[in-house]
Amino acid sequence: MTHLDPEDAKLLTLAKATRARVGTKEGAAVRDSDGRTYAAAPVSLRSLTLSAMQVAVAMAVSSGATGLVAAAVVGRDGPDVEGSAAVRELGGPGTPVIVADARGEVLATESA
Repeated sequence: MTHLDPEDAKLLTLAKATRARVGTKEGAAVRDSDGRTYAAAPVSLRSLTLSAMQVAVAMAVSSGATGLVAAAVVGRDGPDVEGSAAVRELGGPGTPVIVADARGEVLATESA
């Protein structure tokens, strides 16, 4: 496993736990500029479809976050253009996004 900062490892753990708890293919978590974390699963309704990352960012915004410092996603299938755009919009270009497989093994750290 790639060595992660303890706070980034916490994000990965939250994303993995949310994925397992909800029983979805994907889980995500973000940390805002105040150190608060938000974990989410995807939403799939007839009227609304959001990736786990989009939901996590929305939770941060709706809680008053004005910036993000990091994000993590577990079990993502392919690129999440909209999720990355949401992270970049709130966190700024270059915000790190840790990408892990379904077991939580880090595959890459991308920049939003």
